[in-house]
Amino acid sequence: MSETEIIYKSVCRICHGGCGVFVHVKDGKVVKVKGDPESPLNKGWMCVKGLKTPEIANHPDRLTKPLKRIGGRGEGKWQELSWEDALGEIAERLAKIRTESGTESVALGQGTGRHHYMHVVRFANALGTPNWYEPGLAQCFIPRITVSNLTYGGFVVGDYYGEVKPKCILFWAHNPLVTGPDGELAISVKRALDSGCKAIAVDPRRTETAKRCGLWLQIRPGTDAALALAMINVIISEGIYDKEFVEKWTVGFEELKAHVAAYTPEWAELITTVPSANIIEAARTYATNKPAILEWGLGIEQNHNSLQTVRALAILRAITGNIDIPGGDIIGMNVIKSYPTLKDKLPEGMGKKRLGGDEFKLLGGWRAFMPSAHIPALFKAMRTGDPYKIRALLIFGNNPLTTVANSKEVYESLKALELLVVTDLFMTPTAAIADYVLPAAFWTETEQVIGYPLVVENMVMAQNKITQRGECRQDEWIINELSKRLNLPGSEESLEDVMNAQLEPLGIDYKTLKEKGFIYPEHEYRRYEVQGFRTPSRKVELLCKSLQRLGYDTLPSFKEPPESPISAPDLAKEFPNILITGSRRAEFFHSEHRQVESLRKLRPDPGVELHPKTALKNNIENNDWVKISTPRGSIRMKAIVTEDIHPDVVSVEHGWWFPERQGPDYGVFESNANVLTNNAPPYDSAFGSYQLRGLLCRVEKEN
Repeated sequence: MSETEIIYKSVCRICHGGCGVFVHVKDGKVVKVKGDPESPLNKGWMCVKGLKTPEIANHPDRLTKPLKRIGGRGEGKWQELSWEDALGEIAERLAKIRTESGTESVALGQGTGRHHYMHVVRFANALGTPNWYEPGLAQCFIPRITVSNLTYGGFVVGDYYGEVKPKCILFWAHNPLVTGPDGELAISVKRALDSGCKAIAVDPRRTETAKRCGLWLQIRPGTDAALALAMINVIISEGIYDKEFVEKWTVGFEELKAHVAAYTPEWAELITTVPSANIIEAARTYATNKPAILEWGLGIEQNHNSLQTVRALAILRAITGNIDIPGGDIIGMNVIKSYPTLKDKLPEGMGKKRLGGDEFKLLGGWRAFMPSAHIPALFKAMRTGDPYKIRALLIFGNNPLTTVANSKEVYESLKALELLVVTDLFMTPTAAIADYVLPAAFWTETEQVIGYPLVVENMVMAQNKITQRGECRQDEWIINELSKRLNLPGSEESLEDVMNAQLEPLGIDYKTLKEKGFIYPEHEYRRYEVQGFRTPSRKVELLCKSLQRLGYDTLPSFKEPPESPISAPDLAKEFPNILITGSRRAEFFHSEHRQVESLRKLRPDPGVELHPKTALKNNIENNDWVKISTPRGSIRMKAIVTEDIHPDVVSVEHGWWFPERQGPDYGVFESNANVLTNNAPPYDSAFGSYQLRGLLCRVEKEN
């Protein structure tokens, strides 16, 4: 007899997540997911991916049992084994490597922020290795978090949740109507735009978000710092900055004023290709329509001037006084405790062995937000043993063959490992060359306490374990079981213990939070008026002496990208177009979901956007298959010819592989943007960021 349909309350994590949902379950399977109208974030709305949750949860290709490689690496020969045997064997091999080469020879990898993110960091510290990575970090989010902490003493997000609505939103290298991350959801932005606020987009593409904006600044990729400095120049020279806030709550204004005097809109026009009149209009609109939100995205971090580019944007927000005011950019309440990552358990001196830590102090040094390894250095150590050999890599929810720069070099690095363990939902190109593949739980099968928006944590929600698929296990469970077998610090604590510790400030436990669903305290604005900002000066640091002490410039400046028409004119003769590689689509999340039939029907082929002028010059028509080439390699995609892109720019979609193809590579090198990207120096001196946008490329029609 069929069971009655049961409805559970939870939080969707199909992406970074945040949408409150009702999950409908029948006969032990998810059959429908609907938005929760009471959720303070999505208020009943859901994206196309979240609505397809049942199709993913019940997909026939899900990994459901632990697998051990029995043939040659990449031959696709696997043996099923029990969790007891799999974890026992992995732990035994890890223990041997640690004894022989030191724990630093073991690395951990993971994907973008999911439920297990901080638990992987906890595992690294408990294990005693300084070498963990996530493909973003220096390239995504960590520069914004770090710069916010250095400049204002806390991270900020747009206030879409209070009674006061923003009068202006400046979208900078961010397309939240498609990519809305970490509780900063697309629907919140859409509702703000629907309210009639003024909107500006800085982007080489007229994205879904830019199409809703009254002003679109078609910037040359990699020149964001120049544009931001020119806008600061206009705001200061025209006296339209917030004089009261600047005088009372900032330090370094006079030095900033002198510093930006030469960065005129006319100077910036020659660099950015944005007309000076548009720069002036954007600066005036943003500065004079208060409250205003500055929505910044990862495009500003994917260059070798990451620190100072982000700093320039942070200063724009500060001089207009749009910090922690209703309808502006608000500083986090941090209503729960930080995740207990056991950073005190990392053995003394091990931090100095972190790959890239000495060189990139804000990525891997003591002042870093989440000290981690520099990815190019880490993968180099796998291949070459310089400065020491990385022998083992455990990956949780990451497919680096698609999501780490220079994919062919990544492949050689992974093949050189003695032990590769991958935990994932499906067999991926990376998992296919592993020694062990472990079946991960989907979001309907996991538990978590989630503070949203991420880092800010102004509200807290519970993610509930609702179903169980085969022998799939939550990543945290896998980590805990390995920790027990290795007798690591903290292994006696369960996941529920950790979650309860996070909730202590609220006086509740995880079980209570599950019953409530979410807790959303009223935001306290302008707390700095009582306690100051959490910086050494207790003010916003326009001139940052903390950076000076670390050996970095105290005020932002512009650097020309190392591979561009300006810096490499000879190379530009062979590769005349400018490449950006981060285009996202609503149907997918990075490299995920391409095996989901209903989503794939909406976006069956990889696409490359190019301007009609570029298409005409190369005899390309819409929907033609074309070859895109850089000095690193070539890929193929379908042409999308559009006026909605900078005339010199070519934009390729990110994360493509073909689950329907034959393994082990599943066509991972055919249409993968990271075949084209560059992980070589020069790097940002603070974060080690490298150039993923603004690279030189050539596009040709396939024969």
